[in-house]
Amino acid sequence: MKIEDLYKLYIKHGLVDTDTRSIRKNAIFFALKGDNFNGNKFAKQAIDNGAKFAVIDEKEYEISDRFILVDNVIETLQKLANFHRNQLNIPIIALTGSNGKTTTKELINAVLSSQYKTTATKGNLNNHIGVPLTLLSMTTATEIGIVEMGANHHKEIAFLSEIANPDFGYITNFGSAHLEGFGSLEGVIKAKSELYDFIKKNNKKVFVNQSDATQVEKTKDCNVIAFDDSIEFVEANPFVKLLFKNTEITTNLIGDYNYNNLAAAITIGNYFKISISKIKIALEGYVPSNNRSQIINTKNNKIILDAYNANPTSMKAALESFKLLKASHKTVILGDMFELGKYSEQEHQNIVDILNTSNFDKVLLLGENFYKTSTKYPRFSNYSDLRKHLLDDQILNTTILIKGSRGVALERVVELC
Repeated sequence: MKIEDLYKLYIKHGLVDTDTRSIRKNAIFFALKGDNFNGNKFAKQAIDNGAKFAVIDEKEYEISDRFILVDNVIETLQKLANFHRNQLNIPIIALTGSNGKTTTKELINAVLSSQYKTTATKGNLNNHIGVPLTLLSMTTATEIGIVEMGANHHKEIAFLSEIANPDFGYITNFGSAHLEGFGSLEGVIKAKSELYDFIKKNNKKVFVNQSDATQVEKTKDCNVIAFDDSIEFVEANPFVKLLFKNTEITTNLIGDYNYNNLAAAITIGNYFKISISKIKIALEGYVPSNNRSQIINTKNNKIILDAYNANPTSMKAALESFKLLKASHKTVILGDMFELGKYSEQEHQNIVDILNTSNFDKVLLLGENFYKTSTKYPRFSNYSDLRKHLLDDQILNTTILIKGSRGVALERVVELC
């Protein structure tokens, strides 16, 4: 079936699903494949559960005219998303970066949705499947689209940019993330800058934080919209407070590293002519969730939970911000950082070296990588040992920073604190 014909079916029904556990009535089911699953096997179940059509790529599962046989399901999904995007007469903002992508996307959405009907990436569904699904969730009612793009290898951002065809781009920063896939920090910069390459080639616009020398250098030949110079950082103790055109904004975000994320949302909101009062209400009303910079007050302690993800750059930023926090007692609980490849041993030791000069009351380290470091602090190769330690030596009346990569699931320690 040609994409144009499939698009007619999509427009008629307006729903795309990829999971038989949450099929919506009259949706088009795309039978995706993975290393451990084959969506073709569930196509009939999708139809039985209410799907109108099922897009498959294995002929043996084509049992009626409601099963649409294509050469490759994921490629068809991507082509359909691109075809749909090109029918939408709306601005689309694409953003990527090493740290803060999802938080920044949520902040931009909070500001823009105060005046426009927006559609934004849900959660961090920012890969070769998530980006097409985000685009296909946009309707004729959508006035601005916001698409988050993630990558851990070269050419992925370039590929996602071709699908989304953004009018505006923004890169949060360039840090030591996914070094295993990118090879080095220079590799990270090159890979993330694929968004700039697309923007430049297609004569689109890019938002630039002019305090970031790499952003400035990489966009010198682009159509640049610079951060508004009237945005001023005030403090982060623990919540970030800033000024915008002499209007004070007190957020629910912790850590001075979130200032740039907020500044991006303000700059983009201002560009799209959102009033200062609406920007203030939007940013002050945004509350982080899903283990991202959350403040949790337990019976015994105040916890800063930032355990959704971690890499050397975000870990260092969190520690530097925690140093500046005004608190009588401070404890740090850190979990391993993943996807660092050959840099893993050195990067974990670098974090320990920072801790050695930080004078925190207590430091606990979890994971095989931290366990190998040279340090005076208690290290635990597995969660069971850390849990036993926390039960035997309870932390009381302390502010605790908890940070680690998603695979460590460090949020488990909250109930022990």
